[in-house]
Order: sequence, then structure tokens, then C-alpha cells
Amino acid sequence: MNYGHNADRHYKASTAACKTFNRSAKFTSTPYRADRSANYLGIRFNKAILKSSIMQTQKAYIGHFAMFGANLLWGVMTPLSKAVLQNGMVSPFSLTTLRMVGAAAAFWILSIFTRREHVPPHDLAMLFFAAMLGVTINQACFIAGVGLSSPIDASVITTTTPILTMILAALYLKEPITSKKVLGIFSSAIGALILIFSARTLSTSAGQSGIFGDLLCLTAEICFACYCVFFKDLISRYSAVTLMKWMFTYASICCIPLSYRSLAAIDFASLPLNIYADIAFVVFGATFIAYLLVPIAQQRLRPTLVTMYCYVQPTVATILAVIWSMDKFTPSKVIAIILVFGGVYLVNRSKSRAQMEAEELAAAQAHSQATAQPTSIADSDTTSSSGTNTHNLDKQ
Repeated sequence: MNYGHNADRHYKASTAACKTFNRSAKFTSTPYRADRSANYLGIRFNKAILKSSIMQTQKAYIGHFAMFGANLLWGVMTPLSKAVLQNGMVSPFSLTTLRMVGAAAAFWILSIFTRREHVPPHDLAMLFFAAMLGVTINQACFIAGVGLSSPIDASVITTTTPILTMILAALYLKEPITSKKVLGIFSSAIGALILIFSARTLSTSAGQSGIFGDLLCLTAEICFACYCVFFKDLISRYSAVTLMKWMFTYASICCIPLSYRSLAAIDFASLPLNIYADIAFVVFGATFIAYLLVPIAQQRLRPTLVTMYCYVQPTVATILAVIWSMDKFTPSKVIAIILVFGGVYLVNRSKSRAQMEAEELAAAQAHSQATAQPTSIADSDTTSSSGTNTHNLDKQ
């Protein structure tokens, strides 16, 4: 009987201990499982952020290469277009119209081999205004301004484009004006100005300068800055071919009535072969291919960074002048080129509005996790103590 009584007592005690342990494990394992789930979700969240960051970096590289290529073509276009205009058989407005019509035809032909995109009437109307700012008014005012001003003045005014774009982006897109962005813009501007003034010759004397021509050049830069900022969302909706075929169609419709007589007066049969080659490069290289690359860059880069690449053009012109034995490298030119690309690097490293908002969100999430962790530990301690109290009560 005593043996049976002791066995029954030990059985009840062991059963009560197992129940207490199970209750303790049930309560104490809940925070553990929550912590494991939180860690697992955190790892997945970090992997998603890393993958997104890699994709954004790859897109940015494509944008940089596209914008550098476009400005490289525009830099090569400068001496070739001067050679065409100095011949005297083609006027500036005629060359502009040839660029618009030739590029429009090339984009429509290319669109046959690409995916067709439906553009609603509202966006077609917006593309008309984009063409006016980004192509027609920009090109017309700049060419007319260069004719009434000096090339040096026009080149100096061109360096204001990133500054105007930065101000407009801050007002319209709420992009932050950071110290890196300001320092990068002025660094590249100083480098570009050094290259421009080092290329000055006696033929560009002060007698060629005119205030009206300078105002026209400034109007051209304001129009291009407005195009980069105001139509950024529209540009991101469609492919480069769809955008450019409509924009250059609108530009051609506006340019042909203004330059019809000068185009009809060109004696194409007597044009030299080298002039034909230069015109072909200006139309298909510096217009068709360059403007095919510009929307690719605009879809991946900020407006200020897109316009920063205008400082590459005097750099390309200087390098070509050295290659063609028209100029030579000097220490000042080397410093200027370093300033130009150093400024582009600084602007690229500056934080955008999206990056700042992402950092603020990450900081808020980290703060919420830090405040939630002590609470889970306290809950775990409370659960453990309650399990211990239950065990003591069962023993009693």
C-alpha cells in the first residue's frame, strides 16, 4: 500500500511538472517565435532593398552612358555644323529644318520595327508642348542668338542650364538642393568656362556681342530646363522612339513654314561631298541617335544630372581640336576637364528626394523595431515569471 501510494504521488507530481513545463514553454516560446519571424522578415526586407539598389544602379549606369553618348555626338556636331554653315550654301534655319525632318522620318521608320504604343489625345497635346520647349523653340532661339551674339557669349550662357534646372526641380519636383549638388554644378561650370575662354580667338572679338542675342540664347536654355523638369513624368510613360517620333513630327510641322524659301534656294546638286557627309552626321548622328539616347537618360536620371552633361560638349570640342592639331593640351585644360567630370560625379553622389524619403522611412522602421524589442523581452520575462508562479501553485 505504501509503495502504491508513493508511486501515485510521484506520478501526480511528474504530471504536474510536465504541465507546468508545457505552459512555460508555450508562453516563453511565443516571443522567441516572434523574434525569429521578425529576423526572417528583416532578412527578406534587406535582400529586397539590396536587389532594388542593384537594379537602380544598373539603370543609372545606362542613363549615364546614354547622356554621355548624346553629348559626345553634340560635341562632335559643333565643328561639323560650323563647316556646313561656313560654306554659305546652307542657312542655319535650313540646317535646323533638315535636322527636324530627317530625324522625324528616321524615328517613324524605326517605330515600324518596335512595339506599338497607344498615346491618348491628352498626352499627344502634352508632347506638342514638350516639342516646342525641348526642340523647336530651343533650337530656333539658340541658332538665332548665336547669329546675333558671339560664340563665346553663347557658350557661357549654355553653362547656366544645370543651375536653372536645379532651381526649377527644387520648385516643381521638390528636389532638395544639397551642398554636393551646388558644389558639383559650380565645379563643372568653372571647368567648362576655362575650356571656353581658352578656345577664344581673335575672330570672336567684342564687336560681335549683342544683348538681344544673349537673351535669345538664355531663352533657349530656359526652355530646355523647363522641358527636362516639367515633362519628366510624361517622358517616363513611353519609349524613346514613341516620344521622339511625335516630338520631331511636331517640330517639323512648325519649322517647315519658316524655312521653306531658304530650303528651296539650296542648290543640292552643287554641294560638295564633304558637306553632304557633314549634314548626314548632323541629321542622323547628332539628332536621330542623340535624341534617341536623351529620353533613355531622362527616364533613369534626375533632371539636374541630365543637364550636367552639357559641360561635356566643350570638353569633347577641346579633345577633338587637339586630335585634329587645331589646339594643344595645356595644364589649364587638364584641370578644367577634371573639374567638369568631378562636378558630374558630385551631383551624381548627391541625394535625391526619393533617397531622402527612403532613408527617413528606414530610420523610422529601425526606431520602431528598437522600441519594440525591449517590450518583447519584458513580455517574455513576465510570461516566465507567471509560469514559475503557476508551477509553485501546483506544487502547493
